[in-house]
Amino acid sequence: MMIQAITIHEKDDLAVALTDLQKGTEVTVNGTAITLQHTIHAKHKFAMKDFQAGEEVHMYNVTVGRAKEAIKAGGAVTTANLTHQSESFSAEDKSSEPFQWIAPDTSPWKDTTFMGYHRKDGQVGTANYWLVFPLVFCENRNIETIKKAFDKALGFEKQDPYVALVKNMVDRFEKNELGDGSSLDFKLETITPSRKARVFENIDGIRFLTHQGGCGGTRQDAETLCRLLSGYVNNPNVAGATVLSLGCQNAQVKMFTDALHSINPTIDKPIIIHDQQDTGREQELIKNSITETFMALVEANKQTRQPAPLSKLTIGLECGGSDGFSGISANPAIGYTSDLVVALGGKAILSEFPELCGVEQELINRMDTQELAVKFVDIMRRYEKAAVEAGSGFDMNPSPGNIKDGLITDAMKSAGAAKKGGTSPVRDILDYTEYANKPGLNLLCTPGNDVESTTGLAGSGANVILFTTGLGTPTGNPISPVLKLSSNSKLAAKMPDIIDIDTGKVITGEKTIEEMGSEILNYIIEVASGRKTAKAMDLEQFDFIPWKRGVSL
Repeated sequence: MMIQAITIHEKDDLAVALTDLQKGTEVTVNGTAITLQHTIHAKHKFAMKDFQAGEEVHMYNVTVGRAKEAIKAGGAVTTANLTHQSESFSAEDKSSEPFQWIAPDTSPWKDTTFMGYHRKDGQVGTANYWLVFPLVFCENRNIETIKKAFDKALGFEKQDPYVALVKNMVDRFEKNELGDGSSLDFKLETITPSRKARVFENIDGIRFLTHQGGCGGTRQDAETLCRLLSGYVNNPNVAGATVLSLGCQNAQVKMFTDALHSINPTIDKPIIIHDQQDTGREQELIKNSITETFMALVEANKQTRQPAPLSKLTIGLECGGSDGFSGISANPAIGYTSDLVVALGGKAILSEFPELCGVEQELINRMDTQELAVKFVDIMRRYEKAAVEAGSGFDMNPSPGNIKDGLITDAMKSAGAAKKGGTSPVRDILDYTEYANKPGLNLLCTPGNDVESTTGLAGSGANVILFTTGLGTPTGNPISPVLKLSSNSKLAAKMPDIIDIDTGKVITGEKTIEEMGSEILNYIIEVASGRKTAKAMDLEQFDFIPWKRGVSL
């Protein structure tokens, strides 16, 4: 018989319903029988005791809110009776005791390797992409022109089933067969038809980035964009890049090359740069860019996959479209995967600073040095201050979808989101666009916005990204495979085209967190070796949105 409800920590005074529970049902949690005062839907919470107005409530053994009014034991917890409240934190309160970590058993992967692309700087890519991007939005059309030429000629162009659908409708229209449309049943032949044979066997794709930055904003925005783009070029999944500049923009070529060499002073990847105002005719600019890029692809195609130790993995940890099960199944599962990767000598990057609200002190106590704690607190305080000055705040982070599916406060959401980072020591604190160089767990300042955050993870060196979701989101990335993990099996069945791994069996008790986390690592190895692909890559969900460092939660 399936367990009806649980507390996540034995000291919690809120319980989570694992299935729909009717009003009046007697539920036993941790040996305590409680009669439900309301119908509690799966993923939502109910009180384990009577609360008075103003009293703190707890989940994950941390404060996740404050009662706005009296709540009876067995009563539903909602936005009407619970408001955000989180625990305080301070770098000065960092524990003086060295953090003790018991690493997981990694013996099953002792001699395991993945087949990756070895770069001269020691990094190893899980893919081999060529990157084409502009330094300013004025060049976006030229980027798109180059994209059409390469995609069609090199076999990367995907035959679009929706074009066939429209042609079918046009044919029916011309034959006067549409009528009022009420009885039409147009079907797609296939969603992912096969492509032509690729010209370059060892090139996984050419990725074309466009954006709306590079000029017209602040100089700081241009500098941030250049640092982000340089991180993309330095990412081990990238073999080289073609860069277009207009010439007069804020994001100058020198600004970009300086940023690139600040990340990697010895970088020797081929980088082709063309400036339109120097070149003159647009036709000449595009012809030169295509010609030189093609010759560079010939060289990049000579690289082949070779065995690499798992210490060369850098996994990004992200969530989006979270629900009340995310912090119980998918997030702790990839948290265990993170611990395995760290124990094997690799890197893990946990992003989304607004979703660490309330667990800051726990993370501070896991940091290697006091200096890291000071940097972390400074970034968090400045970020929150900017949000408040803009009339917002971290407490406004949960989306309507989050709330509808059981994440009532930001502290509640954050306590579950932080589980993605596992239990290992925090080795480094990275501000946005800083590159991950230290093995172990890194904390990267990004907003909670899905695409802005995954964009930042790839720019900081993630060669695979794990993305948990309870509601479903198609988010992907141009250069780093984004593996989607559903928190519940219902979502995996409903949206199989975007979900790679279903962690719902943790909720039903069929699998443990450790078993699920181990399966995820094995899946990563297959993707990193090119033997499997991420659904987001299949769908060509190549999202790229730079964070302009304004207020984005």
